[in-house]
Amino acid sequence: MTETFRHSGEYPQQQSAASVHHGGTQGAYPHGAYPPPPAHAPEAPQAPAPARRRRARGPAALLAAVAIAAAAVGGGTAYAVQTLTDRGGGSTATSTDVVPTSKKGTVAGVAEAVSPSIVEISATTGQGKSTGSGVITKSDGEIITNNHVIAGASSIKVRTNDGKTYDAEVVGTDSKKDLALIQLKDASGLKPATLGNSDNVRVGDEVVAIGSPEGLTGTVTSGIVSALDRDVTVSTGDGQQQPQDPQGGWPFEFDGREFNGDTGSSKTTYKALQTDASLNPGNSGGALIDMNGNIIGINSAMYSPSSSGQGTGESASGSVGLGFAIPIDAVKDDLGKLRSGSQT
Repeated sequence: MTETFRHSGEYPQQQSAASVHHGGTQGAYPHGAYPPPPAHAPEAPQAPAPARRRRARGPAALLAAVAIAAAAVGGGTAYAVQTLTDRGGGSTATSTDVVPTSKKGTVAGVAEAVSPSIVEISATTGQGKSTGSGVITKSDGEIITNNHVIAGASSIKVRTNDGKTYDAEVVGTDSKKDLALIQLKDASGLKPATLGNSDNVRVGDEVVAIGSPEGLTGTVTSGIVSALDRDVTVSTGDGQQQPQDPQGGWPFEFDGREFNGDTGSSKTTYKALQTDASLNPGNSGGALIDMNGNIIGINSAMYSPSSSGQGTGESASGSVGLGFAIPIDAVKDDLGKLRSGSQT
């Protein structure tokens, strides 16, 4: 509420109901003389009636009440939004400031606030096992991840930040967007991530990535948004090939490029956020996060040279600072379809 303050002396002076003679009787009447008695007893001055407060009615009154309530409860507003947006059990968090004010803008603050909402996913397929990451979207264990992380899985295990392990089943998939929704069995009380707004992301914004590269649960890296709307081509997960790594790892090379996922015969292209935050195999499905703790993207792919550059033909490993994430607005647009059980 904005108040207008007046400088001293700008308020009109309130006059008393009875006249006041300044200086008393001395000097107004001769010494020893008194004024004649009044014809009737003077009425006692009446106190001014208190101003009657007008009660606002209709929508204006409701809006005022909501504004006052929001100001009174402070951070409770975000909790109310989470509860009201819940669908079918659990809570879906929406954009807000997740990181405490004292730690805002720090990688440590983001990691502390968001890590409980990131999980490790282990999928067993006919070709072996694969490891990826996921983001909790509801407190009852709904998780968003990449489709290529769970494509063709006969069983899915999920480990949460506190070390607990759950069985999971696929709810819906969208291979064209490389997204999948899975549901933990017998889970409750988990911390859902807060989904931000990727339309507000700018090149140069600081970001944090959290995931499970190479099975190292809860790994935190940081960097900036390097570019917007990058065309990224990845496998849809259909017709996946047998892993080429004798240790059971995934092949990351496709058409002279290496990606953070199994490269099958079918592929799809989407617009992605590019980041130099380090992403490695296993980061797929994890979170790209702004410095307020809001999820702005789902990490999905990485690029690295197909050779070491020494002419040996040996494959390079690890991140070279070219990572890609599916913008969170695209994810939110797809959640309804995924929750309906669509399998595409």
